[in-house]
Amino acid sequence: MKKIISFFLSVIILSASSFATAKSGENWYFSSKGKGVRPRLPALEEHLGKGIGKDEKVLYLTFDAGYENGNVAKVVETLREEKVTGAFFVLKHFIEANPELCQAIRSDGNLLCNHTASHPNITTLSPEALEKEIKELETVCETVCGKGPDPYFRPPEGAYSKEALETVFRLGYHTVFWSLAWADWDNNNQKSPEYAMEKLTSRVHNGAVILLHPTSATNAAILGDFIRQMKAEGYRFGSLEELWGE
Repeated sequence: MKKIISFFLSVIILSASSFATAKSGENWYFSSKGKGVRPRLPALEEHLGKGIGKDEKVLYLTFDAGYENGNVAKVVETLREEKVTGAFFVLKHFIEANPELCQAIRSDGNLLCNHTASHPNITTLSPEALEKEIKELETVCETVCGKGPDPYFRPPEGAYSKEALETVFRLGYHTVFWSLAWADWDNNNQKSPEYAMEKLTSRVHNGAVILLHPTSATNAAILGDFIRQMKAEGYRFGSLEELWGE
């Protein structure tokens, strides 16, 4: 009988341990309620991260770029043509493989930001390992671009924990999440321009931090039209400095 009780106590302890581990990290999300409606987002202490701006007709363009497939350069060119800037969250490989493009991104007034060196789930890293990822990207950026990344960070895949975000903040970065996106990341399953425009325009809202993957052929095709439509609707495009009140 004692062995049976001991067995079940062990199961309960292991289950509780597994539950705690599963709950140690979170995944960022947004739930669109329709055009013009600001979505409900996960609650964070303000210094740890932001995913939405003020309730004003301003939008923030952000791009997560792990590599260049021809479309990132098109996105950069469109921003230049439309006289709009955005923030590019990049990996070590992106900088090393595209020094001239990184220079162009910055020379146009865009931000070049930290997305870690190798795109790990940061909730699985110790503070020391996370710092190594962030510093490694800094070193490459300084070496290739002559200047380190701008002080903004995006967790790969939106995975985060309070401990990880505290480490990011201690290292001098603001963590930037998002409040508007569409399923654009699969380059083998790109939707039509009409589909993407509908998804974006039907979800747009005041203060939206927009996440786009610039490797997407669809995004490269629609970005100019999207920017022009938003301007026609009275929106302007802001910078992350404005988002953070700097």
